[in-house]
Amino acid sequence: MQIKPRQQLLDMWQAWARHSFGQGGWSWGEQGVLSSVADAERLLCLLYPATEIPAFRLDDPDTTQRDVGKALRQVGDSTDIPVRLIEILGEFMKRHHDGESPTFAGGHSFGSADPDLELSKEQRESDVVDSYSMSVSLCLATLGFLKVYRNTTTRASAVARIDELREETSGRLTAAMVGLLRSFTVDVVDVFSDQGQALARLLGRGRLSDRQVVQRFQHRFKPLRALITESLALGLDTDVCDELRNENRLFECGWAWSVVKNAPVVSTTSDPEGSRQPEGTAHPVPYLHFTVVALDGIIDLLSERTLTLGLLDAEQQHLASALRLRFEITQQYWSGIARFDGDAWLLEEIPWRTTRRQAESEYFSLTVVSILVHDLMRRRTTDHDLSRIVAVMERLAERGRITGRALHEDPAVALHSPGIVMPLLGGDERGPAMTWVMNDFSTQLLKRAVQLCSLANDIGSQDRLLRLAESVLDHVWRRRITQGEGVGLWDNVPGVHPGTPAPATTPSWSITERVTECMVAAHALYDRSPIRSVEATAAAKEVISEAAHLLGREQKNHPAPLSGSRQGEWIKSVEADLRRARELIEDRPGTSLALALGVLARLDTLARATDGEG
Repeated sequence: MQIKPRQQLLDMWQAWARHSFGQGGWSWGEQGVLSSVADAERLLCLLYPATEIPAFRLDDPDTTQRDVGKALRQVGDSTDIPVRLIEILGEFMKRHHDGESPTFAGGHSFGSADPDLELSKEQRESDVVDSYSMSVSLCLATLGFLKVYRNTTTRASAVARIDELREETSGRLTAAMVGLLRSFTVDVVDVFSDQGQALARLLGRGRLSDRQVVQRFQHRFKPLRALITESLALGLDTDVCDELRNENRLFECGWAWSVVKNAPVVSTTSDPEGSRQPEGTAHPVPYLHFTVVALDGIIDLLSERTLTLGLLDAEQQHLASALRLRFEITQQYWSGIARFDGDAWLLEEIPWRTTRRQAESEYFSLTVVSILVHDLMRRRTTDHDLSRIVAVMERLAERGRITGRALHEDPAVALHSPGIVMPLLGGDERGPAMTWVMNDFSTQLLKRAVQLCSLANDIGSQDRLLRLAESVLDHVWRRRITQGEGVGLWDNVPGVHPGTPAPATTPSWSITERVTECMVAAHALYDRSPIRSVEATAAAKEVISEAAHLLGREQKNHPAPLSGSRQGEWIKSVEADLRRARELIEDRPGTSLALALGVLARLDTLARATDGEG
């Protein structure tokens, strides 16, 4: 299926508007407000493209494009849309606020490990990293939207509401950043413990002894270990730092599922004592899923758009610097782990096995790929490295039954439905054991394929990635809901894997929002200049040289045509095409070559006509 981000986003917006405004006004739905994660994802389906893609802007009614307005006609006209958005965003900010501070509850997104036991109210209200990250993205999009819209409206009531919402949004952004800071953890393990042995087996792959693994680990991560122990901004426990300085210890770093138990408070101007910050319950254990989710949110904080629009105040800039440090530490660590053995990357051994529960799945392999993609987006990558990652992703697509045919009762289908179920360590302090389901395998694979396309400097790798992305998109697009209130949205897994649980009729905002992210990434990909081919450049230069020479000969052998004559206009057209071919030779050599070949063909036609006359 060809990736057409503009049309596909418009189709999604139309379905979003039909679902959300089906009764003439906004409706949160039966499960609305039970999960700050789902509510933020739902709003991001609209706001993320509207603030990342100029053609989808909604903050200036005079510039709203016709097809955009048509897709959202159930929301209102171009003047109504921003007003209604402000109302809905204001309602979101108030609903997910306990009167003293913003809340980031997982709500119905949490599951119980025992189907016969219900989670307690306190457990449902527990904060979760997904909410922190989604709130960062939503708040940044909202602040950017409000900043532009405030300059386009002259209504005093609207300006007052914009200023109020901006203050509420900024407060939520600060709280979400604090939550991400307090959920970061470094887990130090003894190599002889169960977890240490699992990590040693992962790194040694049955070929290295524990002592050899520790030595290689020391060598590879010595600078990173020093950076962690010397960075007071990380706020790590003194005992953790002392353990980390012992080079015979192994460690992992990343994000737990929520605020870590005994995590220090973060002082802010609105909460200098940290009295409003929730006590941590999560065990200090990094999860690959929550680490990737956190990195995605921090990427938005560090983006050029956030900097250009000046969306962060002084305190938020300080918090962003602290998150950047954790971002870089995490990327360096997992990039080093994924390529621990330079000749045979651990990443290439599918499926990846986690150390704490020793669970293995293609999903965990994909999350490591995702972290590696973040790392590659920050630095130059070699074509060889990219080719190896592409090969891993192609295998994951086949093993995940996206490009490969599913067998009868194929266990690989569980990647999509019900998904990978992870226990949330520490969540059982307030009730039954808690779980989190991860079922975004296909959308995450699509997003990483598109992002890698934008990094490719090799035509072969880019072509493989594009073909992979198109195959995954075909799989994802066939999973749209075809009946009920969620028509046109996601997620209907039986659409591609018959026999899975009954078709969904209510939308999964998690999957729908991730498809939106994929389309925004695809739009950014097409804004990038095409890869420059050395061979096409050389060929274009040769053809341009020949065409210029033959044009000069024709002009020498024939007197200058009268201005305005048919022959004069023909000569001007040929000269314009040749000039255009020269202009494009560095950035678009293929187009330059095509233009030059067209000039040659027209000159040959003229030469034959002249010879015939002679």
